[in-house]
Amino acid sequence: MKITRVSATPLNLPVEVKSPSRTQTTSLSVCLVTIETDTGLIGTGMTAITEEEVIGSIVNDIAAHHLIGMDPMRHELIWERLYWLLTPRGQSGYASHAIAAIDLALWDIKGKALEQPCWRLLGGARSEVPVYATFGFAFFDRGELAAAASAWVERGFSRLKMTVGHHALARRDEPRPMDRVIAEDVQRIRAVREAVGPDVQIYIDANCSLDYFHALSLAKKVEPYDISFFEEPVSQNDIPNLARLRTKTSIPLAAGQNEGLASRFRDMLVAQAVDVVQPNACISGGFTQCGRIAGMAAAFNTRFANGGAWPHHNMHLHAGLANGSLVEYHSVAVQCCELVFDDLPKPEHGVLRLPETPGLGFNPNPERLAELAKRPGSRGAGKA
Repeated sequence: MKITRVSATPLNLPVEVKSPSRTQTTSLSVCLVTIETDTGLIGTGMTAITEEEVIGSIVNDIAAHHLIGMDPMRHELIWERLYWLLTPRGQSGYASHAIAAIDLALWDIKGKALEQPCWRLLGGARSEVPVYATFGFAFFDRGELAAAASAWVERGFSRLKMTVGHHALARRDEPRPMDRVIAEDVQRIRAVREAVGPDVQIYIDANCSLDYFHALSLAKKVEPYDISFFEEPVSQNDIPNLARLRTKTSIPLAAGQNEGLASRFRDMLVAQAVDVVQPNACISGGFTQCGRIAGMAAAFNTRFANGGAWPHHNMHLHAGLANGSLVEYHSVAVQCCELVFDDLPKPEHGVLRLPETPGLGFNPNPERLAELAKRPGSRGAGKA
């Protein structure tokens, strides 16, 4: 079997975030990669929350030409070739996104060729994975946030994640004093805890939007609310600051969803900077590299979970590997996937059951994809 065509489709997808009283519209960037073979098998991968136009150009104008004629089953060979093509001097960023999308498409082909779902090929550790629902966004006021949390619990979710920090560093010159952002976050977390009671797990995510001082301030103030982990608390996932923060708070720290190099995870683990490593299959080099990162986490006896959304791809990784665990069911990202793909599984009672369909178990809808591809690009605004 040989690769005959590789193509990328950049998408800027419209989504709605609803509260009990209003609806907010936004968009997320996604780039699909399709790999065709001389046997007729086709695989589809994706990456997201990046500049979709840039990823499309990397795949279509650079990577595709180097993959034609290669055996799609040899994912290690192809991953290595892409690494040295796109990141020869340690670059990460866009290259990691492109490699991830290509790698996922290769695994989709591999599953279809071997008539096995990807999670079984990755190890088949379990047939279902627990999920946490990311629901709590910045535009909700306290009352809306509490109501939304209660609604997700009524839907059967016992694990909820909300954003904090709200781009505080990026917006500090508005002026928007960071101590006020933190003070409001404390009240928002309190409102959610009071709404859902003591038995629901609450996770918080600053999306790298705080400095060490304000991340520590927030962590200390919300410790009484029993936070299950604090994700990406500091800017740049700064490893010395993560390690320092970890010694100052009882809240577990998590990071890694946007990291592109396995060595970054190694450095986090060696520095004992995090309690949870979070590579994302759609960003951190696909299943091939995420499997390596999971192995490092296992060697360090450190938890490995999914951050950064895109549950229908990451569920295969966490079902396949013995140390797999939580998968993020990000409500906005799920909307994006439902626009593009057919046959996506839905969680029941906070659990996603893995499909037995070969490959990833779902495919893009050609008619909807053609229409969505006509939309203008995000021009940097698709990272929400």
